[in-house]
Amino acid sequence: MIRFWNAFTKITAWPVQWVCFRTKVFYEDREAQGRRIRGPAVLVSNHTAVFDYAVWMFVFFSRTLRFQMAEVLFEKKLLGWFLRKLGGVRVDRDAHNCTSIEASLDILDAGGVVGIFPESRLPLKGEERPIAFKTGAAYIALVSGAPVIPVYTDGSYFKLKKRARVIIGRPVDVSEWIVEGAAEKENVAIITEKLRERIIELRELLNEKQR
Repeated sequence: MIRFWNAFTKITAWPVQWVCFRTKVFYEDREAQGRRIRGPAVLVSNHTAVFDYAVWMFVFFSRTLRFQMAEVLFEKKLLGWFLRKLGGVRVDRDAHNCTSIEASLDILDAGGVVGIFPESRLPLKGEERPIAFKTGAAYIALVSGAPVIPVYTDGSYFKLKKRARVIIGRPVDVSEWIVEGAAEKENVAIITEKLRERIIELRELLNEKQR
């Protein structure tokens, strides 16, 4: 049913999303990673607005993306129902449990794609972007062994004279960043910072491609 609701939403909302986003897609290396995702993967993105999820849903049209989403979205009755139908993974940010991590690992184990905004919240005005990443994405990628696909969006939505611009990065095998002899917690911290650096690199690359 999750695939059905995703397909139904993508087909019926395609004209609307084109008017709202008019997304232009760039690539770090199109041969290494285009818009088609094969096999399990962790999609990691910066977070600019609540519409980021919708943008990635249409950029990667052929795959069902199971994004981690904040608990506040599920507390709104109709929206929560809709997000559950789409396969959203609820993250209770103030709870000290591993429910969302376990759910994400199950999705990857079944060959699915998990989307994560490691910033965990929208940046406040004046904050350096992207803000510091939480460690969940790094831990999930490390434990699952699934490749990470870093993506960046400039967040230019609902603008008549400006298209939303996004860039898809090369897949990353986070095991390449492991420091031998370091504790798992240390390696997760290292991978977390490396992922943030990759998003920043994609931002700079997108800026170069737009010149």
